[in-house]
This record gives sequence, structure tokens and C-alpha cells, in this order.
Amino acid sequence: MNIILKSSKIKGTTMLNNINKKDIPSFVLNIVEKVEENNFEVFLVGGCVRDLVMGRKPKDWDLTTDATPEEIVAIFGEDSFYENTFGTVGIKNRETDDKTISIVEITPYRLESEYSDSRHPDSVRFSKKLDDDLKRRDFTVNSLAYCVSQETLIDNFDGIKDIKDKVIRTVGKPEERFKEDALRMLRALRFSAELGFSIDSDTLNAIYVSRETIGAVSRERIREEFEKIIMSDNPMIGLGLTEKVGILPFISKDLQKSVDVSQNKKAHKYDVWEHLLRSMQHAADKGYSLELRLAALFHDVAKPHTKREKGTKTTFYGHEVVGERVTRETLESLKFSRETINKVTLFVRWHMFFSDPDEVTLSAVRRLIAKVGEDNIWDLMNLRVCDRIGSGRPKEEPYRLRKYKSMVEEALKDPVSLKKMKISGDILIKELHMKPGKQMGNILYALFDEILDDPDKNNETYLRTRAIELSKLDEKDLVILGKKGRAALEDEKDEDIKTIRSKHNVK
Repeated sequence: MNIILKSSKIKGTTMLNNINKKDIPSFVLNIVEKVEENNFEVFLVGGCVRDLVMGRKPKDWDLTTDATPEEIVAIFGEDSFYENTFGTVGIKNRETDDKTISIVEITPYRLESEYSDSRHPDSVRFSKKLDDDLKRRDFTVNSLAYCVSQETLIDNFDGIKDIKDKVIRTVGKPEERFKEDALRMLRALRFSAELGFSIDSDTLNAIYVSRETIGAVSRERIREEFEKIIMSDNPMIGLGLTEKVGILPFISKDLQKSVDVSQNKKAHKYDVWEHLLRSMQHAADKGYSLELRLAALFHDVAKPHTKREKGTKTTFYGHEVVGERVTRETLESLKFSRETINKVTLFVRWHMFFSDPDEVTLSAVRRLIAKVGEDNIWDLMNLRVCDRIGSGRPKEEPYRLRKYKSMVEEALKDPVSLKKMKISGDILIKELHMKPGKQMGNILYALFDEILDDPDKNNETYLRTRAIELSKLDEKDLVILGKKGRAALEDEKDEDIKTIRSKHNVK
């Protein structure tokens, strides 16, 4: 059943829809209402409509209208801003219903000219026909428009059918769409990863044919799409496709070099590229951060650089050291933030921590924690799990990894130690003028014993006063108190370590 819209200017397929207006924030609904009150047409358009149809929560809200930018600004006044040559006006969210939405963009219906730089139209003309705007859009699933007041969906390019068929297809000829904007090729791969859709064969072939034009796209824009692929539920699909269609070298030439690089079959089931993809996918399956997903993708990126054949044995000595440099160069070229780059390269550098848990000491574990930081050590442990699963091993946490985790927890916890006290040997020496030696050691252990019984005593004022009192005790009496404190410390440590090891099922 078709619904007739009030405007005769809107032509094309109209249909009933399953969109629930309750899923649209009141801020967006109010914008629509204000535009229509001024006798202009206005539609939700693009990805937000696609997501509403699919029952997904839109991340962005875009509107299109037959009003000009000046007319839009006149409606919204100081709540609007217009700072571009493409007609897009931003409307600031002054309401409280959903503060995750800071800006809603509203753009006039547009007609575009040639794209000389394969990225931006040479000129933009505004139109009074919705269809003019929809036919210039990238993919059919993004060419849907929704009239809120009429509760009507506009689908002139079979976007609903492609959503049902789970396929990404361009509006019109794919070669023309990609010639207009080369970034659309990477967007197609990103939508495939985000939505779990396949890509139409003609569209996929056109990406391969047009792949070189993506060199005209800025590194920042490539990073944005790359990052969205990484943060999707299916990054292995998206990045796997970038390699198949020849886009991967424009993201990272070093990742491209990892394709078909074989590894030791005993430790690895897959070549380096597939290993990296599977490691990253496990990080995504676990819902890990961007930094950890990137680390999983890049941790062995330098293996092609360091591969050596020694008889029947293949080695990659130092790949983690070279990998730190290669990863930094790649992420810097993609304009990632300094914080992200530092964290990812830290993980890449230290992902080869330890080999035999029976030979690793707690002091070695403490040194590792000192190198990567307490805030990062558990992410490093998780990276090891991703590395393991990416190697084709079905078990996430064998005994070796459980032992590592137990030792890390022991090292971090430092069960009820002298370090937890609000006084130290340095204070006793510098401020209370005590001399290093057995007497000072016994004083510290005696103080420790006291705060075990009464944690409130662990304040600097009490401990300073009590330390002076203890320094005046007879040596034999002080030795007794010191021994008691030492015994208490060992008891606390033994019990705490026993609990930790039991938790990780290790000895």
C-alpha cells in the first residue's frame, strides 16, 4: 500500500514501514517539527534510517530538506552553525533527552558536479526534489528517507530489498560512485564489517578496478574508516576484504607484506596475515579496546622483516623490537593520537614476555610490570590470549598462561607489605635521624605488626611518634617485637599467595 505525501514534489516509491517513532530522540523530532512549521519538507536520511529499519540504534542523525542553508539558519538562529561549502547546517542539542547527540546535521537537497579530486564535488547546487538528493548517495541501504510526520519511508533504489538480502550495492554504476568519491570504496568494506553484509559482485569488482584512486584520500579519512572497521563486530571480514580488493597497501604496506608469509607449523596453524586477522577478531569478540585490537593486528607485523631460514627451522628473532618501530610508523602516518600510538606500540614491544613459567621469578614479573605499567599489564595478558587463539589453539588459558596471571597478581598485590605503611626507612633516616641497620629494620617490622592489628594506626603522625618510642627500647625487647612483625608479614603473604594461586588453579 502506498501513502500519498502532501507534497507533489516528492516522487518515487513510498511504503509503510516498521520504524517506531519512539526510537527517534525528542531533540530530532523537535527539529523536524520546526522545519515543517515553516512550510518546508524535511526527512531523516541515510544511515540513521537504515539503522532504524534494521532495529539498530543510530549513532548519527542526518536530515535533508528543500530549505536552503540560509533558511535553515533563520529557523534555528544561534542554535545553528553553517561553516562549509556543501550546504550542511549543524543544529546544536540544547535539550536533555540524549546528550550523546551533540549535533544534528541538516542539508538541503543537492545536485553535485564532477569530482576532479576523487573526493569532493567541484560545485554543489541545491534542489527542490528529494529524488535528486537520494540518487547522489553512495549505497542503496543509505538512500532511504523517512518522513516523520507522515510516518512514511521513501525507497527509490531498492534499499529495503538489499537490507533484507544483506548486501551492499551502490546507487547507480559503482565505477561512477567511486570516481566521485574514492573513500566510498573503504566505506563499502566498513559497512560489510559493521552490518555483516556481503558486497555485491559488481560493486566489489569496481573497488578492485578503482583501488588506486584511494591514494587521493587523506590519511585522516582513511584512518577514520579503518578505525570503524577495527571497532566493528566483524573486523576480520572488513580487513580481509581490503586485502582481496587491493586496498590494504593504502592502509599499511607492512600489513600487506605479511600476506602468505608462512610460520612454524608446530606453533602456528596460519600464515602471518591470517594469524593477525584472527588475533584481532578474538579481541573484537571479547569487546576489547581499540588499542588492544590494534595491538592484536600489529603484534607480529615485523615477522616478514625478521624472517630467517636455518635449515628446516624458521626464526623471527627480534620481531617484537622491529614491530614496535613499524607499528609506530604506520599509526603515525594514519594520524592516530599520541596516546593510542604509545599504548599500542608498548603492547607490540612486550607481547613476547617470558617463555617458561617454571623459570620466571617474581622479580622478573615486577620488572615487566615496571616496563608496561600496572594499568597496562592485564591488557598485555589479554593480548597473549588473542595471540594464542589467533595461532589456531582452541584453549584460551593453558597452565602456562594461568601461571603468568597468578604471578602478575602476586606481584601487583604485594600482600600486606611494608610498602603499604605511611612511613619508610627514608623518613626514619632523613627526618628522625636514625641509622640504617638492624635496629631500624626491627622498628619497621614492629610498626607493621601494630597496624595489622589496628589499620587506623597506619598514619604518619602516629608512626613517627611510635618509631621514636621504639628506638628507646632495650635492644632485646625491640628484637622480640621485630621478629613478631616479620612472622606476621610472612603469614599474611603465605595466606594471600595461597588464595591467588588457588584462584588461577596453579601451584
